[in-house]
Amino acid sequence: MENQSAVDALSALAHESRLAIFRLLVPEGPDGVPAGEIGKRLSIAPNALSFHLTRLRYAGLVSVRRNGQQMIYAACYDEMQRLVGFLTENCCQNSVEGCAPECPQTRSVDADRKRRAQTADSARRQVART
Repeated sequence: MENQSAVDALSALAHESRLAIFRLLVPEGPDGVPAGEIGKRLSIAPNALSFHLTRLRYAGLVSVRRNGQQMIYAACYDEMQRLVGFLTENCCQNSVEGCAPECPQTRSVDADRKRRAQTADSARRQVART
């Protein structure tokens, strides 16, 4: 992701209503939500909602499709992942050893280690029974 794209996306999310809209759309999946429903759920007036949705679209964070007279908006997961990747690409200086215990990268590695240990223990118990 280019710096300017990251700035555009972060700028679009740096508003309470736009952040709320994006957070509402993320769990809804690719089916999305009609604009009117977004406005109702978040109590945003139609003219303000249109402005905010347009800003999120230009930043590449949401997509829109027409279904009859309804405009259906959905989060763009690829762009969201690119933004998260851009923000964390130098996390822990690319090594788990440099991570603080609360770092998501460390938690992921610790969870993998724990799963592998449990699998190994389970296999050892299975062999011992036979």
